[in-house]
Parts: sequence; C-alpha cells; structure tokens
Amino acid sequence: MLRRHVKTTGWFLYLSIKVRQAMPVFPRISMKPEVTEYLKSVYINKEVLTVVGPEEAERRFQNLLTCLSHPPSYTCVRASTHLAPLEEIHHQLGEELKKICSLSAQEASVHILPHPQVKDVLLLPVDGPRCVQQLSSEVVVGAQCANAVLRGANVFAPGILGSPKYMKVGDVVSVFSDLEGRCTRGATNYQGKKVFVGNGVAKRDRSSIFCPGEPARGVGVQMVDPLYRSPSFDGVLPSLVFLQNLPSVVVGHVLDPHPGERILDMCAAPGGKTCHIAALMGDQGEVVALDKIRSKIAQIQENAQILRLQSIKAFCFDGTKAVSSDSTQTSEGPPFPAESFDRVLLDAPCSGLGQRPNMSITWSLKEICSYQPLQRKLFHTAVRLLKKGGVLVYSTCTITLAENEEQVAWALHTFPRLTLQLQKPHIGAEGMLGAGLSSEQLHLLQRFSPELSWDQTQTTSLPCRADGDTIGFFIAKFMKT
Repeated sequence: MLRRHVKTTGWFLYLSIKVRQAMPVFPRISMKPEVTEYLKSVYINKEVLTVVGPEEAERRFQNLLTCLSHPPSYTCVRASTHLAPLEEIHHQLGEELKKICSLSAQEASVHILPHPQVKDVLLLPVDGPRCVQQLSSEVVVGAQCANAVLRGANVFAPGILGSPKYMKVGDVVSVFSDLEGRCTRGATNYQGKKVFVGNGVAKRDRSSIFCPGEPARGVGVQMVDPLYRSPSFDGVLPSLVFLQNLPSVVVGHVLDPHPGERILDMCAAPGGKTCHIAALMGDQGEVVALDKIRSKIAQIQENAQILRLQSIKAFCFDGTKAVSSDSTQTSEGPPFPAESFDRVLLDAPCSGLGQRPNMSITWSLKEICSYQPLQRKLFHTAVRLLKKGGVLVYSTCTITLAENEEQVAWALHTFPRLTLQLQKPHIGAEGMLGAGLSSEQLHLLQRFSPELSWDQTQTTSLPCRADGDTIGFFIAKFMKT
C-alpha cells in the first residue's frame, strides 16, 4: 500500500500514514435515481461548467459519490481546553488509547496529531480500507450502525438485524450492512443487498439479542478486524475529549464567542456546538440552547454536565417561534424579545447529504428538498433575535446549493442589514458556483467538500491535508449592521 505524506509549514507537521487505494472496497453511495440526477444537476451546473468544463465537472461528481460512502481519513476529537491544557489532554489520551490497544491485542502505537490551525482539536489517522477476509458466518446490521462501525465503533445489540441461527458468545463473525433497509429483524440468512464492513467477535448469544419483549442492550459484536481501524472512544476521558467532526468544531471558532455575551444556539441538539461555545467563552456568559424535541434537551444537559459547563440553559422550544411580540418580556426562557442576543448560531436542520460514511440514502427527492423553507423560517427568527452589530453564523452538514449558497443569496437579498464576514479559521474551500454569488462573496463562505481530498489522493501524487477529507459541510458568517 502506498504511503501518503502531509507536508506543511510553520504550524504544520510532517505526517506519514497509509493512503487509501484507488480501488474502492465497497460501492459508491446508493441512492434513488431521482436523487442522483438532482445532485448531478447541482455539481454540473452552468456556472461550474463554464469554469471547469464538462469532463472535470463529471469527474468531481463521481469522486463525490465515492467519497460519501467512505469515512474521513482522520478521527477528530475536540479537547476540553477550558479544563486542561491541550498538551496534557494529548498525553492523557495517548495513554488511554495505548491501554485499549494492548487489551484488544492491537498495535500499541497511537498517532495523535494537534491540528495546526484549530487549537482545541486532536486528529487520529484512520487505517483503511484494510484487506479483511470475509467469513461464512454473517451478522447483518442497520445502515446507521454500519456507518458507526466504519468510524471505529463496536456493534451494539440494538443495531443487529440478523445473525446465524446458533450464534453464541465468542463466535467470530463477519458484519454486513443492509443497504436497502429490507432485512427483517431476527433473520438467519439475509440475501438482499448488503456490504461487508469487517469481522468481530460475538459478545451475546442470538437468543439474548432477539429476546421477545426485552430490548437488547450493550455490545453485540466487538469489532476486531474492521475495514477501517480507528479508536473507539466509548468511555474514554469523557470530560476531556469530545468526538466531533472537524467542520463542526470550526463553526464554534467562526462564531467567535466572547466572555459575558448572551448567545443563542437555535437548533442545538445533541449539544456539541453548544458546549463548545460555552467552553470558548470560558463558561462566562449565557448560552441558550433550543430544540423542539424534549428527549434531546436531556442530551444537551447531560453533555454540559459531563463537560462541567454551567453557562448553558436548554429549553424545549420551536426555534421558528422564538421571538416574542412583547418587548417588555423579562422571563429567561423563550420566546425572547427582539434583539436579545449578541451572537446566534443557526446550525439548521438539513438533508444531511454531507455525512460520512453513508453507504445508502433512502430518502426521496421531495424529502431532500423540504428543508429550504424551514431553514428560511428559522433565518427570519435568527435575524430578529440578533442585536445590531451582532453575528449570525449559518451552517449545514449537506452539500446542496439550495440549502447553502442559495440560502446566502436569499438572505442577502431579504435582509439588507446583513453583510457577509470573513471567517477565521478558514480551512475549507470557498463557496460553490451556481447560486449567482460574486467571487468576493464566495471567498467569504466556507464549504467542506469530501471529493477534494479523494481527487488529490487518487488521481495525483499531491499531498493531502486533513482539512479536505471531512464530512460535507457549509458555513456562512453574517453581521447585522
């Protein structure tokens, strides 16, 4: 297998890790033809064709489809630098992971790399895709479970859909993902469309996994030989490291919260960005977190407690209704008077097409296109709640124009008082052509596009930076003048 070198200057480190082979281990992402055609129209639009030509546009689109089904080549964790220095967390994490590797008979050498520009991020190179031989004994899991396995998780019992008829604790099995969601729970021999994700050891008997009337809990299969090997962070330094995609960490820094400010996270669950905002403020000020699903509020509160953050106040409330018509209202909870917040984060509900790995998208085109109106309702509320001179950051984890650059163009037209702002750090690409924005405006946007690093890795011998091999993500920063 080839070796890949990441060369950087100044802050950057020289790394050497295994590069992915150009030949994919499993197929490109599976989706309905109408969705594929829709995405193709996005990535091969007239503005793109004018700049790069049809052949290059088509190649980039095909690379994107391949990349989405594979995990990023780095696992990213956010260090709780409000509790301890990065160097200390780095050391403690290394020691913990060495213990885990020794217990599971894996190679004890653990590479942990500080990010050169994002000062509270640690990166762990992922080894894969690896050559793993499939076994005759098969366990079938749901697509979401398989996606987690590809990023280092074990198989938890609730994710298991089918297993060998007489599977018992200690059996070595191959784990497959059900690509079409058609495997009947409790199946013993599934012949539908599936894809191999690695081998593991059964930690539960079949009878206990599919016991009627009692939901299965805990690890069902411990992965010992996965296609992609990366550390499992289950229970590892829970107050000091938080598993989070790199662009999601960048959002908090782009928002740039300051101690003493009042900040709103409009769609906050599960609370990773909320907690990061509070940590960046030194837990001094007020971070209001909203989510319309009550069970998710408990998750935000639990994460805040684990990370020892006191400045977070979480409320179960619909963000589209968060502005009060009564300017004299004084209660601490929603709805709030207009211009109540110094900064607002609108990490909007979206189609999530940038999530990786994602081997199968079963949504219809109608479902994918349903998010734009909701995002605009939330945007209206966000602008009203923002103080004059305040900062609004809009972000999504999707790759469409309609939910990203087109929303920026709409916002600038709808709200003349909003102006685009420079983002720091800016480690992704600029905005995508196709929404009619100027080159200056596109330069101020930040789009993380998964296909970029695959393009570099597989078609040339150029160095590849971790910044490019992330989930698909989009960030825009506005100021209310």
